[in-house]
Amino acid sequence: MILVTGATGFLGATLTRQLITEGRSVRILRRENSKLDLLGDAAQHVDHAIGDVTNYPSVRAAMSGIQHVYHAAAYVGFGGKKEEERLIEINAGGTANVADATNEAGAERMVHVSSIAAIGRQRGQMEPITENEEWVTSKENSSYATSKHLAEMEIHRAIAEGLDAVMVNPALIFGPGREDENTMAIVKKVQDGRVPAIPSGGTCVVDVDDVAAGIRAAMHRGTKGDRYILGGDNISWAEIFGTLADAMDAKLPRLTLTRGPAMAMAAISETLSKLVRIKPLITRETARTATSTYLYCNNKAVEELGCTFRPFRETAERIAASLR
Repeated sequence: MILVTGATGFLGATLTRQLITEGRSVRILRRENSKLDLLGDAAQHVDHAIGDVTNYPSVRAAMSGIQHVYHAAAYVGFGGKKEEERLIEINAGGTANVADATNEAGAERMVHVSSIAAIGRQRGQMEPITENEEWVTSKENSSYATSKHLAEMEIHRAIAEGLDAVMVNPALIFGPGREDENTMAIVKKVQDGRVPAIPSGGTCVVDVDDVAAGIRAAMHRGTKGDRYILGGDNISWAEIFGTLADAMDAKLPRLTLTRGPAMAMAAISETLSKLVRIKPLITRETARTATSTYLYCNNKAVEELGCTFRPFRETAERIAASLR
């Protein structure tokens, strides 16, 4: 029996569907009001445990009879300081609960879904980032990145206490999903012609199906205590937006948004949000991330886990087909 947390979300649902297709017995830990649409038919073929990763008794109850645990539940927030408490509670605290419950229940192994953000980065870093990087406190690391780094620290603590766990660090994940969530929000803006300017930075992108396959491979082939970057193409935001626009026959602006103007816009947006009490359109964290370029190396996942990663153009075409 396998337990999946975050199974009703973008990545977790993809992972769960793959496991069901393999003929695995799966239990999902979900909140009572969670949407099940992304699971599709798989929702009828899994055991449902109602609870929340921030509630230890519900996590422990879901572990009964479980051998393998996939921890994919997380909160993704880029709203600045206001969201820090929730990020820490869910990403770090929730991971601690899942790791401790896995240990207490005597499950065989856990795979923790982290992020490339948890590896950390520093401004001006030119060489490709690998799993061996050490976390350094920097303004380039968002509150989300910090929360995911702290979650990895909880995994290392639990390993010291006897847990068998592996970590995977997905890049920016794209793929068919809910139109208003995750990277599909970016896709929708491209489709509707609502992109005011293209950020000057770049990042590593990956297909959601390839990430789910990499997570499964980590369960069976990953080395205890290690982490694996699950990333495909290292490309600029101009290439990301351009590839999406080509796939959907959409038009893009010619304006490029560089760091200086982006930070100024973010400062104004954050100030206005405090005055009118609404979420800022852009934060300084987002501005820094979008106008910086960082490269990531996937050699370890390819060589040790046997992962393969499709080109972003293929992912963009999959997304466009799903919207049609």
